[in-house]
Amino acid sequence: MPPTDNHGSFLNRISIRRNQVVSMDVNHEQELEELELFQKHVSDRFIRLLPPESPPPPTDGEETDTFEPLLSITWFRKLLDVYLCCESEFKAVLIIGREANHFLKPPLDRLLPEHLERTVKALDICNAITHGIELIRHWQRLAQIAVEALEQRPIVEGHVRRAKRALTTLLTSMTTDDKEAQPLNAGKSAERMWSIGRRGGGGAPPMVNQVSHNRRISVSRSLSSSFTKSWSASKQVQAMSTNLMAPRGGDTTGLALPVYLMSSVLVFVMWTLVASVSCHERVGPVQLPRNLAWTQPMILLQDKIGEDWKKKEKKGTACLLAEVQVIEKVAQNLVEFADGFEFPVGVEKADEVAVQVAELSEMCRKLEVGLGPLQLQVRELFHRMVRSRAEVLDVMDVVGKINTHVS
Repeated sequence: MPPTDNHGSFLNRISIRRNQVVSMDVNHEQELEELELFQKHVSDRFIRLLPPESPPPPTDGEETDTFEPLLSITWFRKLLDVYLCCESEFKAVLIIGREANHFLKPPLDRLLPEHLERTVKALDICNAITHGIELIRHWQRLAQIAVEALEQRPIVEGHVRRAKRALTTLLTSMTTDDKEAQPLNAGKSAERMWSIGRRGGGGAPPMVNQVSHNRRISVSRSLSSSFTKSWSASKQVQAMSTNLMAPRGGDTTGLALPVYLMSSVLVFVMWTLVASVSCHERVGPVQLPRNLAWTQPMILLQDKIGEDWKKKEKKGTACLLAEVQVIEKVAQNLVEFADGFEFPVGVEKADEVAVQVAELSEMCRKLEVGLGPLQLQVRELFHRMVRSRAEVLDVMDVVGKINTHVS
């Protein structure tokens, strides 16, 4: 072959190699941009959950935006929306456009299975949250009995006795372990509604029946202990936090970062639900690195929730749901009124009681309206996690087959 042909072939190979390097650089820059956007979006979403330092004063003729109190039902629904949005973007960053061999390489070969195991524990916690919501429904019904009794006019001793019995039962239930105070049919109600009970051996939801046998075993194993007395949601959160380590070195610019980020978001959301809705559970704070921009709003939220928790622990109760806190406070005041009741009730005292009964009635209305949608959203979260886990497992199955053929 003439020398010029050899020279041309060599130049062609250099050109092809140069194009490959440029393509790799472009892909790497695009990946870095996606990771930065993902972190920014996560940070922005959690910032919107922070309560304003000082709400803007109302202006004449203009409506001001209302911010629901921290840990209210509306706030929790926003929190779950944030998780679902983060989870959708996480899957896009992790899976879309990726070659299967990415998941064979460390540290992903270790981080992804750990993330999936955290998801299994989160399924248990969703079950516990449903259990907690059923208990809160029970409290709402007791409070409503007191409202109906004390709305009667004139207030007589029979009305007061009825209200006191309901409110005393409510306050006692709030300070007793929920596994003992829970109405007997509450667990069965949650089991029937979710279709994830232990009947039929596996107890797995219909969604899980569509995935492989191993996945079904894993999920049903998780759910089998949801209502046992030895099971603890707080211990599940602590187990989820185990080995949750921030990436270092070169891993901070690779796919290890979004896996760590999503695991952190998952643990934080589960911690918040357990601390505030899964009644009578106490769990320590989640350790998040303070040197990352996207962790700052979560740390601020955790600090604010921790402050509320310390106040509640002094009273011996643990449910931080904003509406329940108001019900507890008003219930205590009305029990004091009942203890010192004398007929007839003076005008000033009657007006004071009427204000408190109206406040209790409003909280009952908020629970009546809000608990159903919140429960449905927890159910959506549960099924989303099952689907996402199955999708990641599908990718890992492909990786396993590739690895087998290569071997």
